[in-house]
Amino acid sequence: MRFSAQRVSEQVAIMATKNQGFKAIVELCDNCGQETSHEVSVEIRTESKKQENAEFSREPYRVSKCQRCGEETSQRMNNA
Repeated sequence: MRFSAQRVSEQVAIMATKNQGFKAIVELCDNCGQETSHEVSVEIRTESKKQENAEFSREPYRVSKCQRCGEETSQRMNNA
């Protein structure tokens, strides 16, 4: 089964869940310049812009959003 890049994003949003056991993770925010609470999640992102190869270019990213200023950062998790 093939998905377009848009369709894959929709699947990620549906599959994402939040762990209710943690309120926030404290990390250094480059924008605020101090340690603040962050919402952290893992997203599967499609890197290829070509429709025919989209299913082979999905990679996990760690996404962190500052709860104070809203700054969002992402980092590819497997830099092979």
